Amino acid sequence: MWDEKYRKELEEKRDTIRRGGGEERIKKQHDKNKLTAMERIEALVDEGSFVAFESLHISDVPVSGSHSKDHPGDGVITGYGMINGRQVFVSSQDFTVMGGTISKGNSDKICRIIQLAIDHKAPYISINDSGGARLDEGLYALNGCSAILHANVMASGVIPQIAVVLGPCAGVASYSPALMDFIIMQKDNGQMYLTGPDVVRTAIGQETTADELGGSRVHMEKSGVAHFSYEDDVNCLAKVRELLDYLPQSFEEKPYWKEYMNIDDSEHLEALVPDNTRKPYDVRPVIFTIADGGLFLEVQRDYAKNIVVGFVRIGGQSVGVVANQPRELAGSLDAKSSEKAARFIRFCDAFRIPLLALVDVPGYLPGLEMETSGVIRRGAKLLYAFSEATVPKITLILRKAYGGAYLAMNSKSLGADYVFAWPIAQIAIMSAEGAVGILKRRELKESDDPEALKEKFKKEYEEEYYNPYYAASIGLIDEVILPEETRERILQSIEAFQNKEVSIPVRRHGNIPL
Repeated sequence: MWDEKYRKELEEKRDTIRRGGGEERIKKQHDKNKLTAMERIEALVDEGSFVAFESLHISDVPVSGSHSKDHPGDGVITGYGMINGRQVFVSSQDFTVMGGTISKGNSDKICRIIQLAIDHKAPYISINDSGGARLDEGLYALNGCSAILHANVMASGVIPQIAVVLGPCAGVASYSPALMDFIIMQKDNGQMYLTGPDVVRTAIGQETTADELGGSRVHMEKSGVAHFSYEDDVNCLAKVRELLDYLPQSFEEKPYWKEYMNIDDSEHLEALVPDNTRKPYDVRPVIFTIADGGLFLEVQRDYAKNIVVGFVRIGGQSVGVVANQPRELAGSLDAKSSEKAARFIRFCDAFRIPLLALVDVPGYLPGLEMETSGVIRRGAKLLYAFSEATVPKITLILRKAYGGAYLAMNSKSLGADYVFAWPIAQIAIMSAEGAVGILKRRELKESDDPEALKEKFKKEYEEEYYNPYYAASIGLIDEVILPEETRERILQSIEAFQNKEVSIPVRRHGNIPL
């Protein structure tokens, strides 16, 4: 028999890893409403499924002042587990160990787990709670951060990558979540910034706080960096599980199909969308009605609210939805909404998730601010994303579809596989009022009653050109359908195009107007 000391030594090391920085630091973590690194993993994965990798790994950089040798694991726990019976790879930074800072050893572990995720074609989840690069390792730590960023890029479009920010995520390390597909932030503790308050104060003399620089509200409402935000660690990690339920394991796998019994409520759609094009409404109930079980996982709800994006299931199939929101800015497109939708579209296309566009758009938002903000370049991203996408692409024109914004919202000429329109739909180059004002300028100027004449011209113009039957007659839409036929026709279209193959010109890659 072996000497008992071997068993005791290993058990002590395992206990040290689990305790991280010790009971006092764990208590501080809990006092801030934060779980420990291992507690977070246990809340994320199926019970008993986690297997740690390189738990005894430490940084081997020979610098004075480094205490990594006192802490096996070096401030991050990495390994794999299961979520709803499907494999995932995880890294979880441990703030109780040297502030979860990134060292050479720390980054080596993270890079290896990302590479294993790529090799095994399974999602990678990064749980972030770190002060950034470990200062006493200097360039070694900085180089480690760079290696992680490179690994994120190599994984992009190969496997889903989800970042969960449950504490600080500072400096160059914040670029890792930014390179991933989705970012989930804890409302109070989650922070992301390149330069903290002290650096800002020293560099430019500006007084600010960490929350003002990079709190969850900033990134959910203003910057658009984050996609979801929740009250505590447990809810943030639960959202990861929910999100993965809509995603395939990798780009090689078809979207995850899930059987769901659904009652078709499409007959209620007519009541949700007013035929008066000037009357606002919320597009979300339309999405709920089309989706299996009325379930819709909305992405970036609080940013660029004039467009709504997210995941539904239709007939068990995961589908990405891009919808204009008439309740905000009348559903007009602008620079921010175009970028928000374009990024979502490109994610869906990378992972073979069909796209459904729900269109009710009066155009691009006009004005000096829009033009000077680069709406031409930034708005072109939406055109590029829809045009580039090779997954099944279905469009339903709910009400109005005008001008360049109509083209950008997955028009037939941009590559949509099937375009439907409801009978109330108006498809035109611009609003009737705008068109008449230009085309009939002289007659209106010479008229004794220009307002009455303008209304007459508008009515004539709308009757001749605005109805969906004119658009159908020249091949711009495929079919006019009734609201109660909506869900069935969308489902039929997705099924019809599920084996779609597109021939792409040979090239290194396109050049999206970033």
